[in-house]
Amino acid sequence: MNRMIGSAWVMLLAVCASTPGYAATSGPAVRRDVFGTTPEGRDVDVFTLVNAHGLQAKVINYGAMLISLRVPDRQGNFDDVVLGFDTLGEYLNRSFGGTTGRYANRIGGARFTLDGVEYNVTANAGQHHIHGGRRNFSNVVWDASAFAEAGRRGVRLSTFSADGEEGFPGNCCCIVTYTLGDDNALRIDYHATSDKPTVINLTNHSYFNLAGAGSGPVYDHVMHIFASRYTVVDGALIPTGEIAAVAGTPLDFTEPTPIGARIGELTQTRGYDHNYVFDESSEVCPLRVRVLEPASGRVMEVHTTEPGMQLYTANHVRDLKGRDGKTYGQHGAFCVETQHFPDSPNHPNFPSTVLRPGKPFESTTVFRFSVRE
Repeated sequence: MNRMIGSAWVMLLAVCASTPGYAATSGPAVRRDVFGTTPEGRDVDVFTLVNAHGLQAKVINYGAMLISLRVPDRQGNFDDVVLGFDTLGEYLNRSFGGTTGRYANRIGGARFTLDGVEYNVTANAGQHHIHGGRRNFSNVVWDASAFAEAGRRGVRLSTFSADGEEGFPGNCCCIVTYTLGDDNALRIDYHATSDKPTVINLTNHSYFNLAGAGSGPVYDHVMHIFASRYTVVDGALIPTGEIAAVAGTPLDFTEPTPIGARIGELTQTRGYDHNYVFDESSEVCPLRVRVLEPASGRVMEVHTTEPGMQLYTANHVRDLKGRDGKTYGQHGAFCVETQHFPDSPNHPNFPSTVLRPGKPFESTTVFRFSVRE
């Protein structure tokens, strides 16, 4: 694992290894290459997954990051639909495509109370906590192994976070599995355990542009979100606890609507940076978001077991040099960060993010691609 931490490490390693399907086998459909070396001397590999239709996903074990996803348009032309970079150095301490945790999104005041004990976590967003702190899951090297089976291929990654790291209680083992299927779907499964009560909120932070990374703003992308409510926030984007209707606001995507139709009305956030509360569903992993890019015909559907999603439209990206000499700008991508709600540990009316010993955290999100003629 990433660090040797005595008996706790041994115990958590046993938990990881005993997880069903953890022992993976390599296969010809998964290629593993050297991607780079961290400043600390850790080697980082890139895993290339290709399905029967030519869809290609690339994952690195730094941050358990999705760094490339090539899908076809209606003419059969492939483009990379996630923003990325050419070298490992450009990914260091960035969240592009990374696995965000232990706690994705914000914790107000960088503190919470669990079972009567107050915990102070890293304040890395002013006086608040965001995305797991300074040493978070998206900026450490994970252990990884590839697998290939009939109709699917993937990579399974694991990391260990010690009791007290970034202020969170409990020795925590996390496993993230990327699976690319011949059904043109990229599935991400999350599994986490802890030896003490703690809080957990995991997501993927990929930046999508279905016209192709670096092709300009995503204003013409037509988005349909199956959520009629959102969590209201204060000026620091910390939830107040109120859950309000999207009707009559720029956040309303209950009918297919171009992202750019009302984005200019969001002056506080300079674009979308809001948590949606998904509508009730009897399905285990229901369809929650559908996005169409009209020019290419590409469609991305997002299915998830999570109760919410942060929609973010790259509001703070400015003239960022990306892969293949392309430049990424403001609103040049959208993130659909499936998650539990921000600041849930401080709001009893929100779905619980408490992780207890013996009750693993399990979550699944699926990105399914197709084309519309």
